[in-house]
Amino acid sequence: MNTRKKAVEEQGVPGPRWYALRIYSGHERKVKEGIEAEVARCGLADKILQIYVPYERFVEVKNGKKRSLTKNAFPGYVLIEAVLDKQTRNVILDMPSVMGFLGVDDVPTPLRPEEVEKILVTENTVEHRAVIEAPFRIGDSVKVIDGPFSSLTGVVHEVCTERMKVKVMISFFGRSTPTELDFSQVKSVSQ
Repeated sequence: MNTRKKAVEEQGVPGPRWYALRIYSGHERKVKEGIEAEVARCGLADKILQIYVPYERFVEVKNGKKRSLTKNAFPGYVLIEAVLDKQTRNVILDMPSVMGFLGVDDVPTPLRPEEVEKILVTENTVEHRAVIEAPFRIGDSVKVIDGPFSSLTGVVHEVCTERMKVKVMISFFGRSTPTELDFSQVKSVSQ
């Protein structure tokens, strides 16, 4: 337990809790910086301990180049660890772009410690998701290079980038048949 939390609890005030703050989507960083500035200006560092914007990290592969990116994990929300009294609530709720706390009937509901821990652990995990640009487009001619349809050619009918699958219309026995294949099982045919 850090020293600021201990000091607050020793004064007889209930310890700080984590709360979810609803804000306008896209204003997360601006709200965080605004609250931090107000905390410094009003000397509330012992009551508002942390303002946290959860982000997730992922890898994007585009044109064969790998880039690490971050994305807001919960658009429209900021997590805040604070001792909520009249002063701290007013400071937080008077910030531009803040709509209110998550809760019932204007009563902020604290987050459970296991929820917060899960969010904080997710933030610290290494890149866990890859977004890959599809190497095929609908209408492309492709040749199957692996599997039971090896050496047959067809036309791309559907592309599912998330699953890394492509649906190819393969013509055999005089009929065009849709066949789902992995990206690795087909290659483009030069036209």
